[in-house]
Amino acid sequence: MKDIGFVIMQIGNAELDELYRGYIAPTLSAAGYEPKRVDKHNDGELLKPKITEFISEAGIIVADLTNERPNVYLEVGYTMGLGKYRNLILTCREDHYHGSPNYDSGKHRIHFDLNGYDILFWSPDKKKEFATELLKTIKRRTYITQPSNEVNFDEDWFTDHKSKSFKGLHNQGLSGYMEVMCSLDGAYGFNQIHLRDAAREAPISTFGWPIGAFMNSEPFKPRPVNDGIIAEIVTPESDWGKTYDYWAIRSNASFYLLQNLFEDTRGKQLIFFDTRIVRITETILYLARLYHQLKISITTPLHITIAHGGLSGRTIRAAGRRMIFLERTSTQDKVVTKIDTTVGELEAKLTDHVETITKDLFVLFDYFELERTILEDIVTNFVNGKIS
Repeated sequence: MKDIGFVIMQIGNAELDELYRGYIAPTLSAAGYEPKRVDKHNDGELLKPKITEFISEAGIIVADLTNERPNVYLEVGYTMGLGKYRNLILTCREDHYHGSPNYDSGKHRIHFDLNGYDILFWSPDKKKEFATELLKTIKRRTYITQPSNEVNFDEDWFTDHKSKSFKGLHNQGLSGYMEVMCSLDGAYGFNQIHLRDAAREAPISTFGWPIGAFMNSEPFKPRPVNDGIIAEIVTPESDWGKTYDYWAIRSNASFYLLQNLFEDTRGKQLIFFDTRIVRITETILYLARLYHQLKISITTPLHITIAHGGLSGRTIRAAGRRMIFLERTSTQDKVVTKIDTTVGELEAKLTDHVETITKDLFVLFDYFELERTILEDIVTNFVNGKIS
């Protein structure tokens, strides 16, 4: 049996009925889905239960926002509430888009709460081109909604950026690093301008070089690429010594970062436990700010991997006034911690996340453990004094 391709749109509008009949339904069929629209496939049942049934069962959901129908926005919200972001494809007539030459602010528009999502626009005189792009989008979404035992959609993307960034790090003669990988559940399609604007607002003013540093000047300012934006910031020699930062944000809001250890600008072969707490706190809050700027729902699940490398032979110390009285050195070179959480819990469970990551790191230094009260104090001081 074919998977359902459910279509949400205004019903009884001649133009949209023709769009469904001549272009959307045939495109769903060509992609291997059985097209369904509630007015044509409800067998006399009540509409509301049948709509929720179709949304729950559909492998692909095409929602056309043309004419701002309240029922369409309600059903889109229900779809998102089920977490079916990746299954959802938004479409709309192009004159609703503020960037269109045909846009009339006094008529129809895209509501602000969906402005940040990828929307496939169609023109009355270019419906064939729309159908071609819709087919590509359906096939892409089908790929990324395959069962979890399939290859992760972002695996190649992360691998590509790991290769590029580690080459840059090693070209600087640096070995110590913190690496961050973050991906979200849900289907997103932000363009490069959305990503640039969000990335500009996400960094946190701190005592030093920020996570996700955003530079406005060449050659370090973020550059657009086919599937997102990338920044590489290299300082061969400075008052801070050599530094290296590489970050990338994909159109689906995945985030990658590689940054050399701040400790290497202060002294070789050291790890500062308070600096690590601050850096990890800053990283988690950066992600919270980034996704807030992109207007991603706080209920959206996300998956974070934070790795520290170049640890072998390093001794753990404090950058501030706190003291460690025993010489504790790591014999292991790398540690990786994974966290599954939600966008809202990035802040709500901030201290817990920081503790989870730092515990895995600190234990490598001859079983070093830090009291929770000390960690909470460092996190709280950073939040209260360093966030702009």
